[in-house]
Amino acid sequence: MTSRAAVSDFVGQQKLAIVGASRRKGKFGNMALKELRAKGYKLFPVHPEADMIEGQKCYRSFSALPEAVGGVLVVVPPAQAEKVVREAAEAGIRRVWLQQGAESPAAVRFCEENGMSVVHSECILMFAEPAAWFHRAHRWVWKLLGKLPQ
Repeated sequence: MTSRAAVSDFVGQQKLAIVGASRRKGKFGNMALKELRAKGYKLFPVHPEADMIEGQKCYRSFSALPEAVGGVLVVVPPAQAEKVVREAAEAGIRRVWLQQGAESPAAVRFCEENGMSVVHSECILMFAEPAAWFHRAHRWVWKLLGKLPQ
């Protein structure tokens, strides 16, 4: 289960890598990249083939990042998520957010077994402040239903 402390710790990081932004517009990873950048986060897209995404320089791997990051937002299919978290661990990244739809039991288990803080089954845009009105409304409904991390 994801804890509120893990959520707060992750969104408190100002430098993040993001895996899953695409050269094809309209993907959630692209939306997250733009929205988090607009909220003041310094983001480093990691993509094995792209040079630029949404006007931002991409890095081929975590080891190619120009500076240390506080965590990685993972927005890839579950089948790829375990590989991404393994590579993050090798690069010394200790915080992982597996965006809804990216989580896999193997990726979550790997993070937990390797002392990494992992957030899963949550949407980062509901928690990164300032949240848009619809994300605040979504968070309010989830609170009402008892679905928010404790």
